[in-house]
Amino acid sequence: MRRVVTTNEALHETLKALRSKARERPVLGRVAELLSRPARRRPEVNLSKINRYASDGDIVLVPGKVLGSGRLNKKVTVAAFTFSAGAAEKIASAGGRILTLRDAVSEVQDYSKVKIIV
Repeated sequence: MRRVVTTNEALHETLKALRSKARERPVLGRVAELLSRPARRRPEVNLSKINRYASDGDIVLVPGKVLGSGRLNKKVTVAAFTFSAGAAEKIASAGGRILTLRDAVSEVQDYSKVKIIV
């Protein structure tokens, strides 16, 4: 596999972690594919969309940035590459948990409650 040279080492390390687990969990391969796009083409997801599609206890993977528009009234774990300050505050105040995608690769064991939201 050809190594993609990026200027952002955090992005490179996250992609490496996702691709290493993609054989075991194909969903992570799709997340890596979406995250490897140029920054302007990566998904930006508002909290209102997460609130609409997630249920209490779900793990939401966002292969891009989570933005703070809207309300979140469910206790969900949100893993994304980046978060806006408002989104991080609202997730925490709703009783949710914030993870980086790299941390989610190592921590998540049960993928039955995982949802990718783009």
